[in-house]
Amino acid sequence: MLEAQLPSSPRSTPPEAPMGWRARWQAWRDRVLTSPEFQRRAARSWWMRPIARRRARALFDLVAGFVYTQVLQACVRLRLFEHLAEGPQTAAELARRMDLPMDGAERLLAAAVALDLVEHRAGGRFGLGKLGAPMVGNEAIAAMVEHHSVLYADLQDPVALLRGTGTPAHLSQYWAYATAASPGALSPEQVNEYSALMSASQPLVAEEVLDTYDVRAHQCLLDVGGGQGRFLQAVGRRAPGLQLMLFDLPGVVPVARAAFAAQGLDGRTAVHGGDFTRDPLPTGADIATLIRVIYDHPDARAMTILRAVYRALPPGGTLLLAEPMAGAPGAPRMGDAYFGFYLLAMRGGRSRTAADLAALMHAAGFEAVRELPTPIPLQVGVLVARKPA
Repeated sequence: MLEAQLPSSPRSTPPEAPMGWRARWQAWRDRVLTSPEFQRRAARSWWMRPIARRRARALFDLVAGFVYTQVLQACVRLRLFEHLAEGPQTAAELARRMDLPMDGAERLLAAAVALDLVEHRAGGRFGLGKLGAPMVGNEAIAAMVEHHSVLYADLQDPVALLRGTGTPAHLSQYWAYATAASPGALSPEQVNEYSALMSASQPLVAEEVLDTYDVRAHQCLLDVGGGQGRFLQAVGRRAPGLQLMLFDLPGVVPVARAAFAAQGLDGRTAVHGGDFTRDPLPTGADIATLIRVIYDHPDARAMTILRAVYRALPPGGTLLLAEPMAGAPGAPRMGDAYFGFYLLAMRGGRSRTAADLAALMHAAGFEAVRELPTPIPLQVGVLVARKPA
């Protein structure tokens, strides 16, 4: 019964249609573009040369992308951006501060300049580039860059990853709750590392979500799968009169309670431990949030979570769902390329479009599902729905 209501996973392939003019034109184009003779002529032609060069650069960027990410990781680990935030410095000064030999520092700086992370300044000095400046003090991006070393280990053999063979993926062990038969039984050691990463990266989306949807019209907000409470802390600052509730695995609860106490929010925050795939959620909230939760799970478990939220809300209650979505405007690679492989390594969820998520929400009983525009769709998309009154 459930499967009939849900989008197919993976997405089904439409039946083949008879070859029309468009398909014939595409087949001809493929033959031309794959011809070595055409490629040589395009490179020599004055009017086609810019296109050929642009596509050559794009292809090389795909080939060299892993090296680019490693350059960024080295900059983060060596605190290059923080050093340059103090002012332009010479290669020798930076080599000393990063504890690198001069040759290593010069190679890193040259690579960072090429990637717009660093730029040349007067007097042989280096300063922050247009992509390096936003990295200064950005705990969220720095945490994700460091975390990617786990993903890179799983991508050493992408074919084995796609076939599901070889050693278990590192990410499936890191995000243990995504595949555990009993997530509620996981120890604090098994949940707090990934929960700390989610907490560090939460500022990437928290303010954007709260700028998109005004939570101040509600009385009590339940954050489901809220981890160490970073999103609820942002909610608490934005809406001083709102009561707050958090639900997550028992191993996360002590850290969340301590975080709320440190922020002076413990008086208006109730923290509940449990497994949202098995245990009922606490009632009393008129709005529930799922912030970067559903994409961690396959359709069946996602439905279990959505139905648990539905039962916990009163008639007319609101569900706010926010996460990176496939098909996001201006970010076509993020959903199917990046998150497609990331979630495969997790062995849990999948990247979904707003339409996919809306279908799941409708199947769980919600109505009036609508997508709200966000400033940076690459980071997060937002859907809002209502439980029938």
